[in-house]
Amino acid sequence: MRPDGLWHPRLLAVIAEAGHGDLIVIADAGLPVPPGVEAIDLLWRRGEPPFLAVLQTVLDECVVERATVAAESGDRWEVLRDIPTEVVPHDELKRLTRQARVVVRTGEATPYANVVLHAGVAF
Repeated sequence: MRPDGLWHPRLLAVIAEAGHGDLIVIADAGLPVPPGVEAIDLLWRRGEPPFLAVLQTVLDECVVERATVAAESGDRWEVLRDIPTEVVPHDELKRLTRQARVVVRTGEATPYANVVLHAGVAF
């Protein structure tokens, strides 16, 4: 057992398996998961687990080259301050999820609380 950090076995495996450029989506409870894309549903009730806590935990476990967020989400991305972030319309973000390795759904009920993380490399 790990002493700290992320404990979810499948999410840890997906992060470990991700290669440069792979897309990992951290999403609110309502984001549709495209056919053929793996979903890891962490949600168990409204608000649980919260989006920002899941996002921060994932960021602590992997190298992120850049991120993509929806323009409609507003200015709530302080957690991404050190990561180059592209802003696109929400419909474009949803199209981008078709290429994702995984969509991780949280219990977040705030509209447009979705981010696409583009995996980087540690060297």
